[in-house]
Amino acid sequence: MHLGKILEVKQTLSGERHEFQCDLLHSDAGSAAVLYRLPKAIQLHGVALRQGDLSIGYFWESRCYNVYHFLSCAGETRAFYLNICDSTRIRADRIFWRDLVVDILITSAGEYRVLDESELPANLEPRLAQIIADTCESIALNREVLQQQWRQCSEMLMRQIL
Repeated sequence: MHLGKILEVKQTLSGERHEFQCDLLHSDAGSAAVLYRLPKAIQLHGVALRQGDLSIGYFWESRCYNVYHFLSCAGETRAFYLNICDSTRIRADRIFWRDLVVDILITSAGEYRVLDESELPANLEPRLAQIIADTCESIALNREVLQQQWRQCSEMLMRQIL
């Protein structure tokens, strides 16, 4: 069961916008969970995702990251994909966030990779560089606990979906 449609709006540091129509699964003060079904098969940094696989996206206004839990239709974890971000705002009809370039991939086998650091602009504001460094460090130190939390939330939400 979902609570209706919601638009996810991602803005890059250069101002480019990407929009995704999602199903809202959960929302409360400052956080939301959304469902997106992959329209086609893709490779996500070496992780094969199939057409119809699910992405449960978790967003928080108080955290400097969001996370997509990629699952098979049967509920098996394929990967966790985190975007380091800021400016997350959750409204009734949309979720807006600014992508700070650096991403983290955690595979179902537990492999942990920080991605796209080489794509950071040379003129990146020191404040944003610090947000990225601090967030990556925090996630690396707490990844097992965080993964367990995300899995538990996804299991609960999957029971509502299926």
